[in-house]
This record gives sequence, structure tokens and C-alpha cells, in this order.
Amino acid sequence: MLPGLDQLKHVVVLMMENRSFDHLLGYLKAQDPRIDGVDGTESNPDTNGEPAHVAPLAKYQGQLQPDPGHHFPDVKLQIHGENPGDPKMSGFVKAYFQKQKNVAHSREIMYCFPPEKMPVITTLARKYAVFNRWFSSLPGPTIPNRAFAHYGTSFGRVDMNLFYIGEKYPSIYERMVKNGHTAKIYYYDLPSGTMGMTSILKDQPQLFGTVPQFLTDCASGNLPDYSFIEPNYTDHGGNSGELLACDQHPDHNMLAGEEFIAQVYMAIRNNNELWNNTALLVVYDEHGGIYDHVEPPACPADEFTNAETGFKFDSLGIRVPAVLISPWVPEGTVVSDRVFDHASIPATVTKKFIGDWPARSPREKNADTFLDLLTLQQARQDFVGFSTQPVDFDFDPTGNTMSVQMDSAPDDAGQPGRDLSDLLRDHVLAIREVERTLTADQQTHIDIASIKTEAEASTYIGQVMAMLHPQVAAAGQF
Repeated sequence: MLPGLDQLKHVVVLMMENRSFDHLLGYLKAQDPRIDGVDGTESNPDTNGEPAHVAPLAKYQGQLQPDPGHHFPDVKLQIHGENPGDPKMSGFVKAYFQKQKNVAHSREIMYCFPPEKMPVITTLARKYAVFNRWFSSLPGPTIPNRAFAHYGTSFGRVDMNLFYIGEKYPSIYERMVKNGHTAKIYYYDLPSGTMGMTSILKDQPQLFGTVPQFLTDCASGNLPDYSFIEPNYTDHGGNSGELLACDQHPDHNMLAGEEFIAQVYMAIRNNNELWNNTALLVVYDEHGGIYDHVEPPACPADEFTNAETGFKFDSLGIRVPAVLISPWVPEGTVVSDRVFDHASIPATVTKKFIGDWPARSPREKNADTFLDLLTLQQARQDFVGFSTQPVDFDFDPTGNTMSVQMDSAPDDAGQPGRDLSDLLRDHVLAIREVERTLTADQQTHIDIASIKTEAEASTYIGQVMAMLHPQVAAAGQF
């Protein structure tokens, strides 16, 4: 056994929203050619037949409006183009053109961030392990991709209208509990990928907690064996003041997401004992319709076939950023010759804490696991910190400390009055189905057709979640 695996007690997964590998990490290729990113020569044809090249011109907010398409038909066009003979990964610009019918605007789907504009995720990628071949689990939207992280399958669904029955393939959280281990989903106002876990939320509320509770659990060293963290999906007001969406879903501000990633990482890093026995994976659920140049590979088929499309889950979705963080990971690790997807998450957690568990999907049984990347014989002693203010670490006698300054989201980043994105509209529809599982006296009886803004969606979701998870409501989360 590797010493890092011997000491590992906690696995933490932070899953962000809707960004592709090239969009966030592609321009790291200039710093390390092992990273399979972009160099500016990559392009897609626009609707006039002119090449639209990648460029380091991505903006924190306001550029990707309306929301790029990322449902199954959109992704099929992005990967395969309009015609059978089109080059692969050549349909992103044409797909985005359909949203606004504006050629210049459609070309912006090719824009990427230079590393200096996203210092948190790019620093962590360079200091720890970055995956060249981590793909979303299917060519489709948020909820079915997140289902693969929870169940190892989406039970044959590729859309957002999902309710899962985990009797055949229980969630990783149920598996952990049945085998004497602890697990928890930490969230702000909504566990996005857990729509199908309503019965679990009602029957086993101990499996759910808030992000503030996660921070407290890190400080006390009382993290569960497995933690899954959800970002805040809406700009809204709350009992503790204004909360800014930090999921990085277009058109939420990217800097708010950078701060959230840093907050989660620093909560673990600042407890030295916890840091030495924890592995943190930061990953994105799907690409959000944004350009990536790597064609998704084929994979072993799941036992399910999507009834509407005939899709057999025998190919992965588009590549996403994924970074594994641990003091047992060698600095500058680039994982290039192995393929991962979100089914790798329950596969890894099951292998570490449970061992063989027969009730798993074919996709999960075939998924690669990632804890063998903790290869060092001794834990690293260097310290990487993030702050929105300049930090003086001159007191460090070893000189082995790195301070990275990050920018805060601007004061006008929060826009609770903005129209609902496709994701939030789907969330409202799904939470309405959740609400219908409650008794009549517990339901809000709100006409969801009247919900037009993020603030209204947040209020509605909070009211339903307060009924499902009253401990959180009592603590003032909603």
C-alpha cells in the first residue's frame, strides 16, 4: 500500500457547473506541454464558413448570454457537426449561433481564460494533479451527469426530468451507511444533482448538511468519510445577507466560483491533520456547450438505453476540468494516459471504503479510480494559500510557502432580478415534482409559472427544501 492511501480518511468532491477543459485550463499548455490544451490554432467554422479560432478572451460574466445549449441534441451537433463528414468537435459555433442568430456573438463560444485570470483553479492544477482525460459521463445536461457521480448511472435518462430509484443501484451515500461509514452532501439552497434522492432527504436527513456546516466540520476535523459539495446556484438574499451564486454556470460571475473553490480548499488546508488525511477532487459536471477540442471516447455500454434517442451510454460526454488535491500527490502531476468520468467518483469511494460492492452499474464497474495518484512516500510540507488581499508569508522559515492573490467578484455581480437560466428553470420544474411528494398542508401551492427571476426561484426552492430538511430551516439557512 502507498503511505498516502494508508493515511487517507476523507474523500471530498466539489462539483462545479458547465465549463469545458479548454475553456478553463486549455491555455496551461504554454506552461506545460504535457497538458492537452490549446495553442490558438484550434478553430470551428461559423455559419459563414469562416474559421473562429480559440482565443484567451473569455470574460468573467456577460459573455455567454443566452446560456449555451448543452442538452443531448446540442451536444450531438457540437461533437459531430451538421453533416456526417464534418470534422469532430466542429459544431460549437454553429450550435451557439442558434441561440441568438448573431455570427459575431456565436464565435465567442471559442473563447478561453488565460491562466492569470483564473488563478485558483489553474494554480491547483499546476501544484497537484490535473486530468487530461476526465469527461462528463454522457453528452447531455447537468442532472443526468451528476447522477453518475451519485449512482454510477443515470438509469437511462439524458434529460433534466429525472427521478431515480436506487433500489437496484443504491447511491454511494446509502452504500456507505450500509457498510458502517459516514457520508454527507453539503449544499446551500439546493442539492442540484440529488433531485431523485427526495426519499433519502426525507428518510435520512443526516446525509445532508449545509456548506457553513462543512466549514465548521473542517475546522473541528469532523468531516465524514465521504463529502460531496454543491455550490450556490442562485443570486439571492437570505437571513445572513446577500448570497452570490458561485456555481460558475453562465451567466454567474466566474470570480465568485474561484472564491468558493478557494474557500473549500482552504478550509481543508488550514487544518493540518485533516489536510494530511484528505483527498479533494474539484471537477465540473459538464461542459455547458463551451468549446473543447478533444473528441469524447467510446466506453463500455451501460445496461440502459435512452428511450427517446436510442443512446446506449456507450460514449462519454465532452471533457471537463478535474483536479485532484492532496499532500500525497507529486507537484505537477499530469494524468494523460487514462480515461475518467463521473462514474469514477462512486467507483473510487466504494473501492476505498467498502471494497467489492456487486450492486453497481456496468459503467461504474468499468470506471477507472484515482486514489492511486497519491504516490508520495511522505506528505508534502509546502503551503499554497489564496486570499483576496495580499498576504505576507515572510515568517515562513522554509520559504516553502506560496501566496496567491485572487480577485473578488465585483459589487454588481449579483443579479437576483435576472431571468432564469435553463438550468434554474429545470430546477424549479424538478423541485415542483419534489413538492408534490409532500402532504397538501406542507406544499407552498405557488404557481411556478409565476416564477421569472433568480430571487423568486431561490425563495420557492428554499420554502420546499425547508419542508424536506427542517433541521436546515431551523438553523436559519433558508
